[in-house]
Amino acid sequence: MSVTIVSSLIFANKRKAMQLFPKRLTIVWNEWELRVMVLISLCLQVVLILIGNWRKHSTSNKLRIVLWLAYLSADSVASVSLGILCNSEEDPEGDSQHPNSFIITAFWAPFLLLHLGGPDTITAYSLEDNELWLRHLLGLVVQVSVAVYVFLRAWSSKMLNFLAIPIFIVGVIKFGERTWVLRSASSEHFRDSMLQDPDPGPNYARYMEEYSSKRSEGFRVELGTFVEAPLVGNHLDPAAAIDSNQNASSLSRAYKFSETFKRLCADLILSFHDIVNSQSFFQTRSSEEAFEVIEFELGFLYDVFYTKAVLVYSGLGRILRCITLILTVVVFVAFLLEKKQAFKGVDVIITYILLGGAIILEMYSVVLLLSSDWTRLWLSRHHNVAVSLLYRLVSSIPLVKNKSWSNTIAQYNLITFCLKARPANCTFLKKDFFLNRLLERYRYRDLKGVSKELKNMIFEQLQQKSRSASNFVACKQLCARRGDWVLENEGCLDKLGWSIDEVEFDQSILLWHIATDICYHFDLNRNLNPDSNTNCEASKLLSNYMLYLLVMCPFMLPNGIGLIRFRDTCAEAEEFFKEKKIMKSETKEACTKLYNVCTDILPSKVKGDRSKSVLFDACRLAKALQSLKTEENWYNQKWELMSQVWVEMLSYAANQCRWGDHAQQLRRGGELLTHVWLLMAHLGLTEQFQISEGHVRAKLVVE
Repeated sequence: MSVTIVSSLIFANKRKAMQLFPKRLTIVWNEWELRVMVLISLCLQVVLILIGNWRKHSTSNKLRIVLWLAYLSADSVASVSLGILCNSEEDPEGDSQHPNSFIITAFWAPFLLLHLGGPDTITAYSLEDNELWLRHLLGLVVQVSVAVYVFLRAWSSKMLNFLAIPIFIVGVIKFGERTWVLRSASSEHFRDSMLQDPDPGPNYARYMEEYSSKRSEGFRVELGTFVEAPLVGNHLDPAAAIDSNQNASSLSRAYKFSETFKRLCADLILSFHDIVNSQSFFQTRSSEEAFEVIEFELGFLYDVFYTKAVLVYSGLGRILRCITLILTVVVFVAFLLEKKQAFKGVDVIITYILLGGAIILEMYSVVLLLSSDWTRLWLSRHHNVAVSLLYRLVSSIPLVKNKSWSNTIAQYNLITFCLKARPANCTFLKKDFFLNRLLERYRYRDLKGVSKELKNMIFEQLQQKSRSASNFVACKQLCARRGDWVLENEGCLDKLGWSIDEVEFDQSILLWHIATDICYHFDLNRNLNPDSNTNCEASKLLSNYMLYLLVMCPFMLPNGIGLIRFRDTCAEAEEFFKEKKIMKSETKEACTKLYNVCTDILPSKVKGDRSKSVLFDACRLAKALQSLKTEENWYNQKWELMSQVWVEMLSYAANQCRWGDHAQQLRRGGELLTHVWLLMAHLGLTEQFQISEGHVRAKLVVE
């Protein structure tokens, strides 16, 4: 609405403003501004529908920037275009060759409504957009009113006026769909949809009345209990038959689990039976199967919060899709048959582009619909041969990608960051300009694939924790362990526990991150070939990943002063490397020099507490790890211990992260941390469930 008001103010002073430009340029712009804006609006819709769904499995910053610009610009361009139409006037000179030019430009108004509805692949760029559904509802009322006003001004009982009515219907449907989906995904309404019907419980007054009556009659009355069976429809049967297609089976399982576990996204608790059913499935599966189910499940959650999936894949949504596609095709055919001599050729071409673009976008939406996980889920249940053949044909199109996440983790290394040369600052920008600091941080980020070995290592530790817990209270207690559980099991808590129990979590990350690098290069100097060790590789991956979260995504970690510690540690490391004259990229030499520093006296006693650097405390930790045992096989045991500590740190961070922060990362290719969080919940390693075992009810026992 604000865009329309602003455009009206601009046009009110248009003649005065145009005096600043040459008259010839003003004439050209007045003639082409509406045409240019309408075509830009269509192009933005193409960008949104093509790459709107890619961000589910892409970590590309370039793609995010393009999508962000397109998403923010699309509504503004369409609204301004409607404002131009609202303020446009008939040609005062009366063009005898094209007397109906305003009629055909007014015909574009419903197309702009269609553009304001947006594509199915993206309704919200971030979760915050869902909370603005009331603003979109007001925008719907205002923009439809403006379009109707333009339509009525151009009404002359021409065929083109009647053809605009079906497109109006399509535009209102699209715009209304977007508003409804935004409302459904908003936190308040999503939470309300998860709440069950109020349960008043057994009739206490009637129970006590019967109790008193029986006792007064001389009967011996005792209080007994029984457990009500849970509602079958709300829980997943672990003994359900598994589809012959393992992928289809995982998809079906993921959808059933998502219907239950999406309550976590509304900060609601799970029931005892939810956890039992989930545990019975995940405790008997391999890591590959488990992560596949989790990936599909998070894919469904992404669709709920960021796309029109909830509506489109419903019965009503399919009907609306058929209506919009049929009406658009009918209007296109009718426009082909319509005589167009009274209209300007360029306007006719633009109208063809708008109609053709609308049809192509609708067809592409159908392609995405048929090749989505939701359709595959439906096919796995119905086994329709004809539809299956159609699905195989559509899913073979290269533009369609069904990946649910990037399957990568970002890497950030402190020593590498301190050794590499800084990006060249622009001469006209100050050194501390925020853009330089932002680009500098991203420059040292790297991406690595999540291997099957790493997934298996994570899953095995979580499985072990889930099985070792004697009850659900113990499961909750295990969620609070952040490395000390592993050290305790290995008998190393006395020597290494200070790096976990006696410091904050962000400090533990920095200590173990630097120590991991030092130990790696120490073994490399001894020709032990740590690159061939699976546990060493996993330790390096998780070490760099956790530092990436600390530096780039601190909101996903528990509250602390991690960034301050990181900066102070980097400053001390740079000063040390400069003093030792260590050149760029000489990571091996840098780690060797750090290891050789004498740390007999605690750094805090020498430096005090003003600096939060943990550089030489990490050197103490590295030496402690190297000196725990002297046997030949300690090399493998050491890396196994370190990898297990990193896995437990990862699981602790995943459990501490709020759901909203997990959801925000779903639109950036997904995070391993989010997958671990949901996997922990399925294994009972969460604090969001009811401890009571079953639905206990009272009954009278009369003797």
